[in-house]
Amino acid sequence: MAQTRQVTALETERLRLRLPDRSEAAEVSRYYRENEEHLRPWSPIWSTELDTPEFWGGQLDRYAADLAAGTGYRFFLFKKEEPSTVIGTLGLTNLVRGALQQCFLGYTLAATEQGHGYMGEAIEAAVRFAFDELHLHRVSANYMPENRRSAAVLRRCGFRVEGYAYDYLNLAGRWQDHILTSRVNPQP
Repeated sequence: MAQTRQVTALETERLRLRLPDRSEAAEVSRYYRENEEHLRPWSPIWSTELDTPEFWGGQLDRYAADLAAGTGYRFFLFKKEEPSTVIGTLGLTNLVRGALQQCFLGYTLAATEQGHGYMGEAIEAAVRFAFDELHLHRVSANYMPENRRSAAVLRRCGFRVEGYAYDYLNLAGRWQDHILTSRVNPQP
């Protein structure tokens, strides 16, 4: 198998996807605080610690350790024209090697940034990274049936529906069904 290089950022036409450092924890906290109502239906029970820079400093340290170990890639989305303002998140997590060669894609986008194509742009960059740099075979992404925006962006990005999982994740305080999708690397 080909060796992967350490990647800390991805670039698109309009975005830079990168892991903030601990000094940017207050900005990450601001993102979650300002988007709490918007993200609540698709998130685990919202904790008040999500609003604090102290919490996010620790999380960013954990994300950096996952990145260094090659076990997870968490990026925050920044517009190139506003390089210090978080507008979303994207993670390639739960990497499985061996015969499976897969990861899970998860993402969020600020309420004010919906409808501009940013998430599709970010997903395309992340999938290219997963296939070309991480040499994964499959990227899975799952969404709640009522989340039409997620369904649409995944469809536009070439993800195919593979199934339906009942009581898949505990989000917003209850077990939620999910549509299971994936995109398979065209290279063997």
